[in-house]
Amino acid sequence: MYSTILRYSNSEFIMLETHTEERTHGSCNKMLLPVSDALYVLSGKWKIPIIIALTFGNKRFGQISKEIPKITDRMLAKELRELELNQLVSRKVYDTIPVTVEYTLTDYGATLQPVIEELAKWGFHHRERMFGETQK
Repeated sequence: MYSTILRYSNSEFIMLETHTEERTHGSCNKMLLPVSDALYVLSGKWKIPIIIALTFGNKRFGQISKEIPKITDRMLAKELRELELNQLVSRKVYDTIPVTVEYTLTDYGATLQPVIEELAKWGFHHRERMFGETQK
């Protein structure tokens, strides 16, 4: 049987490998912790849309707010802080009048791109299956 195992060393991601391994309780536990960690970092309905917005270039707070419908400024500020703490987004303050703040997806944040693309594919097929909708 095939299962994906994430290998960690000193809490850092090293590689993603696919092994032929029997599905056992132990192999399940090996996957649960890293997946739980990822879900914790990306939890909520706003973090992934913020990351997607930043994949299209650096943006100021107001630009992000306009691109993501229905997010409040308070929630956007909270989510950006959390993404910054997890090193997925960087914040740069420019010494201008008024002060300009720009948000950028870090190289580490950009590693989420394949995951987001796979989620988008799955979401497209799920929407098609459930509602018969196709994206135009």
